[in-house]
Amino acid sequence: MRLDGMCAVVLGGTTGIGRALALGLARAGADIVASSRSDDATAAMASEIQATGRRSLAVSSDVTDRDSLERLRQAVLATFGSVEILVNSAGVTRRLPTLDVDEATWNSIMDVNLTGTLRGCQVFGAHMLERRFGRIINIASLSSFVAFTEVAPYCASKAAVAALTRSLAVEWSPHNVTVNAIAPGVFPTALNSRIIDSPRGKELLMRTPMARFGAPEELVTTAVYLAARETTYTTGQVIAVDGGMLASGVNQ
Repeated sequence: MRLDGMCAVVLGGTTGIGRALALGLARAGADIVASSRSDDATAAMASEIQATGRRSLAVSSDVTDRDSLERLRQAVLATFGSVEILVNSAGVTRRLPTLDVDEATWNSIMDVNLTGTLRGCQVFGAHMLERRFGRIINIASLSSFVAFTEVAPYCASKAAVAALTRSLAVEWSPHNVTVNAIAPGVFPTALNSRIIDSPRGKELLMRTPMARFGAPEELVTTAVYLAARETTYTTGQVIAVDGGMLASGVNQ
């Protein structure tokens, strides 16, 4: 599948999984606007994408600021004319016993992971609905399905992202806009670097039948499938790319 002639906006697209997906979609032929809060990181990503032979644009944004997303949309439409693909990859987490989670921490995590995803879908989805075509890919989590101890706000936010994905898929299907999500397994990134060598990381590895962590590039094929014009009958799905972890019972 190729994405030639399509424009993709990747929110949270300058680090970790978002960065890997932005570069992967570029290699599949899409023009890419990878945006985050950092002006420097956004500019560096634009240069890296252009080095692949695809067009890009350096416009920073913040998923907690709707106005910044609207400015991003205006800039992208002024340059590319349309947006066919949206990837919502911005996310934060914090490990705390739930009794120690104050409302400010809860609200800040929800504001990025859940409400930030909603803002992205609303701001760019309106354009897609008007054009009667769009491919939206949200980033869910294994915690959309199962619990991880002491990260209740993150788990709640990602379970809600899965529910939001299904709701929008049902509502927007008549307009030829598909809404799906990828639930990555354990992919070492800056967001989870502290757990990789911890007891939690060892447990996660033990529970993964493939007995290794993933590389962010291994998410690209799923993203390309969900973004492609040819993928016309897949919507409302949360696809786990997890080395078999959710399927696993007893491994030994």
